[in-house]
Amino acid sequence: MKDEHSTDRADEQVQFSAILTPHRSLGPNGFVIFMSVITLVSFVAGLIFAMIGAWPVFGFFGLDVLLIYFFFKLNYRAARSYETVDLTESELRITRVTPSGKSRSWQFNPYWVRLFVEHHPAKTVRLILSSHGRELVFGEFLSHDEKLDFAKALQSALHSNRGIEN
Repeated sequence: MKDEHSTDRADEQVQFSAILTPHRSLGPNGFVIFMSVITLVSFVAGLIFAMIGAWPVFGFFGLDVLLIYFFFKLNYRAARSYETVDLTESELRITRVTPSGKSRSWQFNPYWVRLFVEHHPAKTVRLILSSHGRELVFGEFLSHDEKLDFAKALQSALHSNRGIEN
């Protein structure tokens, strides 16, 4: 069975390799602390409403906690996606893995592929690989600065691969 990151030529070494992952600012421990605080605050507030006779409000506070939990879990599920970028002498391969684990790969000839950094109003940037009429937008979940830094690194690797001085 062939590894998804291997090339057709076993003797080729990877010259550049990167794994692009979405950033999540709240780690697992932070999530537990955050949910504990939200639960405690909602419970106390709901208890106060129940004691003054507005007991149905207590259920809405519980519903809020469940909705916050549900949407954070969706967010963490989406964070399982990633993209790999592997460059060998004869191939540039981009592999995109979805949160469900399904992967799709695109291969480009590193001599012919061109990397474009497309700037848009509102300070957004898109990274585009183009070759022979095919285009691939990748790294969409990276921040503005991360896209620019990655574009410089990949462009440098592509130039080195082609024997072009930077």
